[in-house]
Amino acid sequence: MSDGPVPILMYHSVAHSPARAAYGLSVSPASFGEQMGLLARHGCTPLTAGGLAAAWRTGAALPPRPVLITFDDGYEGVHRYALPVLAAYGFTATLFASTGWLRGEHETGGALDLMLHWEQVRELAAAGLEIGGHSHTHPQLDQLTDDRLRFEVAHCRDVLTSELGHPPESFAYPYGYSSRRVRDTVRAAGFGVSLAVGNALAARHQGPYALERVTVRRSTSLAEFERLVEGRAIGRLFARDRALTKGYAVVRRTRGLIRNSPLVRNSGIRKANGSRA
Repeated sequence: MSDGPVPILMYHSVAHSPARAAYGLSVSPASFGEQMGLLARHGCTPLTAGGLAAAWRTGAALPPRPVLITFDDGYEGVHRYALPVLAAYGFTATLFASTGWLRGEHETGGALDLMLHWEQVRELAAAGLEIGGHSHTHPQLDQLTDDRLRFEVAHCRDVLTSELGHPPESFAYPYGYSSRRVRDTVRAAGFGVSLAVGNALAARHQGPYALERVTVRRSTSLAEFERLVEGRAIGRLFARDRALTKGYAVVRRTRGLIRNSPLVRNSGIRKANGSRA
């Protein structure tokens, strides 16, 4: 059994010219190809989120140099640009889909750029990628009422089950935000593992509903990417992100306490769902 830390890489859009709102968290197709080549040269073995969780749950041995490649939201470039590269190297990955953002009958609007349609999602699944949940409309889950939270998680799971023919195993929190209430809701909906952000390596002691990931951005150089994969100097790379996250966590907790207070509940005051960070 291996309890050592595992890098979980968090991607979003893979595109030449993404929309402005998606640009910072995008990577170019060329950069993605270089990064996957580096993983291959380093002898890394990509796993799915469900595969990692199963190994840690059962005590099974992990393969040499395990790594997870994950994509959030469901941008069309994952199929157009990332899939051929993954296939060329024989790599698997996990896509966390915001089901209301994908093109098709469940679409609610609000997506930041061109998204996958369901036939492409099924093609990704057929190619060996794991398809997990990422809520229905991509809100900050820890800011929702109990009823809305349950809907966002359970409806996402139901849509994926209907479209893919089997229930999803994994989930990722939009924006990385969660709380004990959110994690309990994800667990109750039947997901076996869920990922946050944290910008640190994933470790077994984090538990199956709070595994941390590292962010890959447009600005991530190949040298920085190599350090992420090797777990070197991650604290320095993400010092600013961590400071902002800690500060905003206090704000979100305060908002949550106010929102869930009897006075606010009884007055009917509600914050609009689906606001973006």
